[in-house]
Amino acid sequence: LHTPRGSFTTYGQLAARCGSPRAARAVGGVMARNPWPLLYPCHRVLAGNLGLGGFGPGIELKKTLLTLEKAPLPV
Repeated sequence: LHTPRGSFTTYGQLAARCGSPRAARAVGGVMARNPWPLLYPCHRVLAGNLGLGGFGPGIELKKTLLTLEKAPLPV
C-alpha cells in the first residue's frame, strides 16, 4: 500500500485500506518490526490523533524525514 512522499496516513487508515479497519494496533506492530524503515517508509504512518506515534530509529528521525519530504506535519 503506497503512501506518497510528502504525505502521511494513520495506523487506522492503513488498516482500513488493508480491509481490517479495527486492526490499527496490528498495523502498528508490523510498522514497529519493519527492518528497513527507509525502504518501506513507515515514518509516513502517524497515530490516530495525528501525533507522531512510534518509530524504531527514533521520533526525531521520523520528524526529520517527514520534514525533508515536506509533509504537512499536523503536530
